[in-house]
Amino acid sequence: MAGPTTAEKNGTSTPKGSSERPSRTGTRSSGFRVPGPRLLLIALAVLVIVAGGIWVLYGSSWLRADRVDTSGTQVLTPHEVETAAAVPIGSPLVSVDTDAIQARLLRKLPRIDTVEVVRSWPDGIGLKVTERQPVLLVEKGRKFTEVDSTGTRFATVDKAPPGVPKLVLDIASSASLRRFDADRLLLEAVGVTGELPEKIARDTRVVKVVSYDSITLELSGGRTVLWGSGEDGAVKARVLTALMKATPKAGHFDVSAPTAPAASGS
Repeated sequence: MAGPTTAEKNGTSTPKGSSERPSRTGTRSSGFRVPGPRLLLIALAVLVIVAGGIWVLYGSSWLRADRVDTSGTQVLTPHEVETAAAVPIGSPLVSVDTDAIQARLLRKLPRIDTVEVVRSWPDGIGLKVTERQPVLLVEKGRKFTEVDSTGTRFATVDKAPPGVPKLVLDIASSASLRRFDADRLLLEAVGVTGELPEKIARDTRVVKVVSYDSITLELSGGRTVLWGSGEDGAVKARVLTALMKATPKAGHFDVSAPTAPAASGS
């Protein structure tokens, strides 16, 4: 005969077929808690701050575009720049499309090389302009087209700006046109001006291009420099400087072959 079970020894017994289980300590949670008053106050404060910030930026009259400040102009006037910029005066400053303003300025005013459009809090737009600088002039009729250091023709003026040499493209009969068009030869001339030492650049009056291999500089005092092609420009510039110092009374200089320079005339 089987002996008593452990439960029977302890004085307890579980009826057969009973499904009763021991209950767990504590109270069951439903998984949802009602926020306390403190949490509700914090959420309400955050909502008020966000709504207030949006209203200040977009709805109030404090942070609106009321003025435009332009800097960096030389030939252009601030009025020309600001008219082309068409800043939406009275609009919320935060909503002003600075990229669109920049695009308008570059499209309408080719003289502008770069422009930075910035918000100047609390109520301004700043336009920081950098204008293109002419390195050559192409004369046509009584007007002059300005060309910058990238070969870009960016403006036509009635009066030649001082200190900028004229470009003469005498290439109608040049055999090099079969390989290099007029735009490429213009770029070669621009490259030569960029290599000239400061003093020689100031004295240069005309840059004449006959072909890719024949570029000549006409300097003040009737002096000329046969530069040749635009290749080895830095070497030619150093050789020309030394040659001019060695033969100050010469009227013609040839650095087309920089390893064998020559000077002649007086």
